[in-house]
Amino acid sequence: MAERSIKAYNRLFEVRLLHHYWLDEGSTVFDLIASQTEREHRLLTYDVRPFLDIAPTAATGKTLDGLGCVYRATALGCVAAVSSGAIIPGDTVFEFTMTVRDAAFYNYSALTLRPQRIYELYYAPEKKLYRYKENVPVLTNLDGAIRGTGPGKTLFLSTEIPAALAADDLVESFVRSGGALLQLTGDQPGGVTQQLGAQAADLPVFVHQGDVPPTAPPAGLTGAPARGLELSPDVPDTLYALIRLSAVRGNDDDFSLIDGAGHAKTPHPVFHVRFKNRSAFWRYFDKSTLAPISTEPDPLPLTRFGNAGTKQKPSEGLVKAIRTGPAISRLVADIFE
Repeated sequence: MAERSIKAYNRLFEVRLLHHYWLDEGSTVFDLIASQTEREHRLLTYDVRPFLDIAPTAATGKTLDGLGCVYRATALGCVAAVSSGAIIPGDTVFEFTMTVRDAAFYNYSALTLRPQRIYELYYAPEKKLYRYKENVPVLTNLDGAIRGTGPGKTLFLSTEIPAALAADDLVESFVRSGGALLQLTGDQPGGVTQQLGAQAADLPVFVHQGDVPPTAPPAGLTGAPARGLELSPDVPDTLYALIRLSAVRGNDDDFSLIDGAGHAKTPHPVFHVRFKNRSAFWRYFDKSTLAPISTEPDPLPLTRFGNAGTKQKPSEGLVKAIRTGPAISRLVADIFE
């Protein structure tokens, strides 16, 4: 009789990359859809892989292999598992790159108008070329925020949304105010905000401007972007965002991957990354004469399912920025009927 070897695995973590263009029902945010059956069905039909790719960096790939971990990309994001009994050192860090596979992502996703230019700067004291990419979010369990309590608790890799706008915040930036969640409809200074929800605590923690860290170039190196990421050799230039998971979060064990003995926790943590769908002022034109008919008074979200308005909804590819000088004053979607 042939010998058979059975090896048991426990999940170490799961990351869900959920985009609200594909999940919301018109103006109703996915999390607030009343029917649990409908929410479950929406997730069953959701697949992030056609528009976003998530992959371990080369260094993390070696770490996963060395620890005997199994990694898989999934329709919802990714998952990693480790053999039962394996011990994960407390200082272990896993990094995953997120790159955009479908250019349409930039049409229906909020906060994609910010340039992600690459800066190459030579630093003579070290005879080294430093490379930075601006406006790259770094999403980490060390700073992630929480919504809900008990069984309904959700762990987000985004930091808490800022409670005040900065003078240089741009269109689509988020802010909490008096408990509500607001979003800029134009660039600062003087940008107007719209309310996305009366209670920010009832809504997901969307990827936002505060997730982009400040850069820390060496003393004397000038020209680096104020915010972004220093590119390492195993991070592709096409990087859109970086996910960084540490084995232990000292100030909140819910975000840790391992228990006190270094084993994978049971249950394992499930982390959320939420992308907000773009909103725009919908403008209607006569398709024969091109004469303007009407404009919705408030920005409405673009969604695959449902309709946030009462008339024909726009295609995700028809959004454009209206500028006053260099500043964006509003985003519009033109509809011809």
